[in-house]
Amino acid sequence: MKSYAEDLQNQEKALENIRHKLALLPDASGCYLMKNSEGTIIYVGKAKVLKNRVRSYFTGSHNGKTQRLVADIRDFEYIVTGSNMEALILECNLIKKHQPRYNVLLKDDKTFPYLKITNEAHPKLEVTRRVLKDKAKYFGPYPNSYAAHQTKKLLDRMYPLRKCGVMPKEVCLYYHMHQCLGPCVKEVEKETYDQISQEIGSFLSGGHEEIKKDLQRKMQEAAEELYFERAKELRDQIISIDAMMEKQKITTSDAKDRDVFGFSVDKGWMCVQILYVRKGKMIERHMSTFPFYGEAYSDFMSYVTQYYSDNPAVPQEILLPDSPKLMKEKAADVDQPIAAETELYSATTAETTGITDEKALQTESDLSADPLRVAEARASYAETETETQLSGGLEDPSAAALALAEWLDVKVLVPQRGLKKQMTGMATENARVALDEKFKLIERDEERTSKAASNLGRAIGLDSLHRVEAFDNSNIQGSDPVSAMIVFVDGKPAKKEYRKYKIRSVQGPDDYETMREVIRRRYERVLKENLERPDLIIVDGGRGQIKAATDVLENELGLFIPVCGLVKDAKHRTSQLLKGETLEAVTLARNSEEFYLLQRIQDEVHRFAITFHREQRGKSMVTSQLDSIPGIGEKRRKLLLKHFGSLKKIREASVEDFRPLSIGDKLARQIIAALREEES
Repeated sequence: MKSYAEDLQNQEKALENIRHKLALLPDASGCYLMKNSEGTIIYVGKAKVLKNRVRSYFTGSHNGKTQRLVADIRDFEYIVTGSNMEALILECNLIKKHQPRYNVLLKDDKTFPYLKITNEAHPKLEVTRRVLKDKAKYFGPYPNSYAAHQTKKLLDRMYPLRKCGVMPKEVCLYYHMHQCLGPCVKEVEKETYDQISQEIGSFLSGGHEEIKKDLQRKMQEAAEELYFERAKELRDQIISIDAMMEKQKITTSDAKDRDVFGFSVDKGWMCVQILYVRKGKMIERHMSTFPFYGEAYSDFMSYVTQYYSDNPAVPQEILLPDSPKLMKEKAADVDQPIAAETELYSATTAETTGITDEKALQTESDLSADPLRVAEARASYAETETETQLSGGLEDPSAAALALAEWLDVKVLVPQRGLKKQMTGMATENARVALDEKFKLIERDEERTSKAASNLGRAIGLDSLHRVEAFDNSNIQGSDPVSAMIVFVDGKPAKKEYRKYKIRSVQGPDDYETMREVIRRRYERVLKENLERPDLIIVDGGRGQIKAATDVLENELGLFIPVCGLVKDAKHRTSQLLKGETLEAVTLARNSEEFYLLQRIQDEVHRFAITFHREQRGKSMVTSQLDSIPGIGEKRRKLLLKHFGSLKKIREASVEDFRPLSIGDKLARQIIAALREEES
């Protein structure tokens, strides 16, 4: 009670301190860092106006996830920045440094593979996840390792760069297969390597049609000269190129390299989809799904910023989706002064855009549009579109795009019309479908699990099977005997209700008496504290364990709860379920959900019991090793373990390390010698 009162008092003090700090917040852009009661940074955000954004956390109503964040806040700090770009980069760096629990964290930001042509006298092609400043040529990133290795496999067959890690003294099979130039036995000119590197770069940049035509020409020449094996190799390469490129779905006329982003949110989760468009063709996609706690578009931009912070391969153009909130507002505004194929975008220089800090317009359909009309459209748009600030403190998408473009030095667009709008729409729709699929799979899994529990109950003869409690014992020849109980509710583990038991009354390896003790202790407490009773008790074992448990329940405690036993086969796998006084085997199909549920229960209770037993055995081994040393009693043993933390650290300590514990040098030397002798 006293602790609860102290917590309330500390919370009031923290909130009072926050109120004072809120009054001093500046009208400037920057980043803010939310802290919990331990001073740990739990959330990092950015804002155009710090005063407005930070205050919004402590006023008004919030959704469930934001309420959880706000409930943990006990203090905050802020850093003022000079521009949106500085705030964007600073937020990214702070998130990567502190890894706040409520922020969107790009877990896989270093996992994207690249293809690399090494900078060596005799270069080779390899897949790498580290981009270094080593003058090598990098291509990528690829969304997964499989895509990168499949591409490398094709290029290895087409281009004869060396494959070996260390140069051999004689030619290998690759040389005879025309997949290596043989630099180990003959000189290869640098110009030859430069030409191969150029062709690989052209291929990876989308110039596969020219490569394909060249291969077709070589194949025809080989066939005419009756080199049929070589012609077949070239034909296979052409087929591989076709197979790799047939997945492409979108084609644009300008043949630019683009990353197209889309995102969707539902039930506190966000899914981000990235479509990789190279030379105007969509070649791959990447998907990330994660929980988010802040405002949707702000957290989406945090993801994008983190993605490019460790990604040196930036495309020529980045397409971002519009904010769902602003899209609704724009849909209601029928007086939009934008032409049919006009797009809102942010670019890096005044030469490209004509302006730097305001929204720009670009007419894609008519590159020779009248400059006067373009200027009028810009002015009209600027007058009708006021600066919008989202509830998450992130400026409208055009301002976010401008900051990202300034940082990355590439064109960043938020398309409003035309094909590019369709591309971001496609990415967004893919994200929505992926998120829907995630929740449907969860719901389906829950339905299947619940159905499996109901079917298992019917097979045993129970009207309902809501709660199952399962027990397992663990010991090695009677040493350190323990038992464990797990709980499954509607076919799913309820881990907060798991219990561990140290066996008190049983000496030696007596599994039946161990079961009797644990059942007695568990259900005496159930009766005493009026806890929820299970519909079924499962013991890990056969006839003896079932009878021991039933005897205690019925004859000692007056409880009539069905008890079943899980029996394993010779390979220690779930074999069958025994029920009732007759110990009749319950007939279950091996491929049924009910049998799978039993396997999960048996594996989980065994895992829980064996883990607990290992913990106890480890502690007892430490205790026995220290107790065997003359001059070490229970008090000193506890003192040593508390000070050093483990037996290994005691063994590695010096004599001087024992002096703070008031242990003399002579005894310290005895302890160290005894432990080291035992280890050897």
